[in-house]
Amino acid sequence: MSITQTDLTRINTFIFDVDGVLTDGLLYCFADGEQVRAFNIKDGFAIKHAISQGFRVAIISGKNEPGVRRRLEQLGIEDIFLGIEDKVEAMEDYLYMQGIHPATVAYMGDDMPDYEVMQRCGLRACPADAAEDIQAISTFISTKNGGRGAVRELIESIMKAQDNW
Repeated sequence: MSITQTDLTRINTFIFDVDGVLTDGLLYCFADGEQVRAFNIKDGFAIKHAISQGFRVAIISGKNEPGVRRRLEQLGIEDIFLGIEDKVEAMEDYLYMQGIHPATVAYMGDDMPDYEVMQRCGLRACPADAAEDIQAISTFISTKNGGRGAVRELIESIMKAQDNW
């Protein structure tokens, strides 16, 4: 699938999965049960910049870890939905409550739990190392892997298309 300038200029909302998108998908598990992930600082800068320019940023993830929530809050993200089993329902509820049209949403996911929700968004995006089925439905495939700048590349591309990077 190809992406057009119109696809980029109509976006006003970003929704991201966490594992495999904002992180590289690796979990470091400690004996006490804590699971640690690494976030990319350049992705974080882009998220903060997008928020400062009036874009909405939301997170919908199946996992629910306190450390992840703290990191997302540090970035200024207010709409954080963790521990979500039905991502479609969570997104639809969020869009309805905020008055956001699905065509104005860029969703970045990386694996099958994101498949259905991605099909309901205006711009379907994924990291370079996303699952094959996710790449097949994506209109924007980053040149970067998850947790390695894929989020930054998406945000920067959209903001540059709108002349506000």
